[in-house]
Amino acid sequence: MGFLGKLFGEKTKEEKTMTKLNIGIILGSTRQGRVSPQVGEWVKGIADKRGDANYEIVDIADFKLPFLFTTDGSEPGIAAWGEKIASLDGFVFIVQEYNHSITGALKNALDTAQAQWNNKAAGIVSYGSTGGARAAEHLRGIMGELSIADVRVHPTLSLFTDFENGADFKPAALHLENITGMLDQVNAWSGALKTLR
Repeated sequence: MGFLGKLFGEKTKEEKTMTKLNIGIILGSTRQGRVSPQVGEWVKGIADKRGDANYEIVDIADFKLPFLFTTDGSEPGIAAWGEKIASLDGFVFIVQEYNHSITGALKNALDTAQAQWNNKAAGIVSYGSTGGARAAEHLRGIMGELSIADVRVHPTLSLFTDFENGADFKPAALHLENITGMLDQVNAWSGALKTLR
């Protein structure tokens, strides 16, 4: 870093890697009666106990993003969304499977921001009748185009065994190991990619 960087308080690459990472747990559904807040809070509860990063729930519904936007991105919802994504070093996507893919709300949110996603890492926690596996595979392709590095460990939750009556989230104990492994990878990759930004 040069003299001006030091003068204006810019951080060196070493300083950037020493500060705690900010990881957003993104709720991928906005519909009434959704269960993603339960899953997101469960993941956050596990993550917070680690103490290795700052974890926060990021609810797409809070930003009221327009669909089929043809704007310059300055509208309050779009601008706030871009700022939120830019402030994060990595992500955990809570993904529901709708018709073998992700929700329209999540696809719209991914498309609404662009460069703010680049050179960051993400994990996926998915659920559905087949554990949300097909939605997760679609999401991986989208993340590749946005230069988001997706990690390998992928916890999958079943609507049949991890939810009572399709509404009350009661995760099996066996998922804890996968959540832990996924968070390990998200943190390691997010820290490494932070040096590129």
